Amino acid sequence: MAKAAILEKPGEPMVIGEIELAEPAPHEVLIDTKACGLCHSDLHFIDGAYPHALPLVPGHEAAGVVRAVGSEVTMVKPGDHVVSCLSAFCGQCEFCVTGRMALCLGQGTRRGKDAAPRLSRNGEPVNQLLNLSAFAEQMLIHEHACVAIDKDMPFDRAAVLGCAVTTGAGTIFNAIKLTPGESVAVIGCGGVGLAAINAARIAGAGMIIAADPLPEKRALAETLGATHTVDALAEDAASQIVKLSGGGVHYGIEAVGRQASADLAVASLRRGGTAVVLGMMPLDCKVGLGAMDLLGGKKLMGAIMGMNHFPVDLPRLVDFYLRGLLDLDTIIAERIALEDINAGFDKLREGHSARSIVVFD
Repeated sequence: MAKAAILEKPGEPMVIGEIELAEPAPHEVLIDTKACGLCHSDLHFIDGAYPHALPLVPGHEAAGVVRAVGSEVTMVKPGDHVVSCLSAFCGQCEFCVTGRMALCLGQGTRRGKDAAPRLSRNGEPVNQLLNLSAFAEQMLIHEHACVAIDKDMPFDRAAVLGCAVTTGAGTIFNAIKLTPGESVAVIGCGGVGLAAINAARIAGAGMIIAADPLPEKRALAETLGATHTVDALAEDAASQIVKLSGGGVHYGIEAVGRQASADLAVASLRRGGTAVVLGMMPLDCKVGLGAMDLLGGKKLMGAIMGMNHFPVDLPRLVDFYLRGLLDLDTIIAERIALEDINAGFDKLREGHSARSIVVFD
């Protein structure tokens, strides 16, 4: 039995209750959860903007300690400190074998429809969010959904690596492969945007322009490496960015999941520039390039989870933190108990602070 936050109906507070976890299958890992971040992606499911089968245990940005492993597990062992990642990979599909693991949809990382559920309550199945369900004292996941990390890494900082930092930093290091001296505009200074800004500084960006409506978020961006800031809601936000960067940025990174933010990322580009949309947009949204954008060689792309290779990337990000290169302390706004999770999501909806972390004793 494990205590968990359970979503029973979208738009209503989650219920704190007990769930049962199955014994690990041959390639599964049972983890004692130590910390889990509150992410806007969770909120999309909690509020019903993205449909999901219910009841559901949300949560996907987590760190913990391996308690037990299945008979065939080779990647981790009991006692390992691990970070989970929603972009579990099968290792066999076209995307995996061509190095695009974040695009894997291999069914081998989840239990089959006829198999017993990983999670249940009073004998009835409970659904897993993104094959993780980390708002619980324990997680039961596929071994390809976690990676062992240095035990010197604090769990609360490790947790934010699982989604926000992997997405933001991965976009800089993997998706766009930033060349030192190139310019970046990051639209939205939440966890993902701040991680992209920090990574752009590590990668040697020549100019890092952070756009956000809130002065406190722009101040965080400057702490993490932004060279300039812009009010994203200003009528001339795009022209400000174009003027600051001498004709537009090489990369415009949307890190919110809003139509206006994506449009601003596109409008901020120079000739030959690339707009990257990271946020989970409303399902009816469309982002586009005009005829003159196309004639100017501009590009538009998505970069789910930063197009990470997380078994390689995560230990490197841990090393960056332990060496003082990656600032995760600034990203974390507060640490809360599982019982306070609904209030934590209320704060996330208000948008005034960066990451809140549920910490399990």
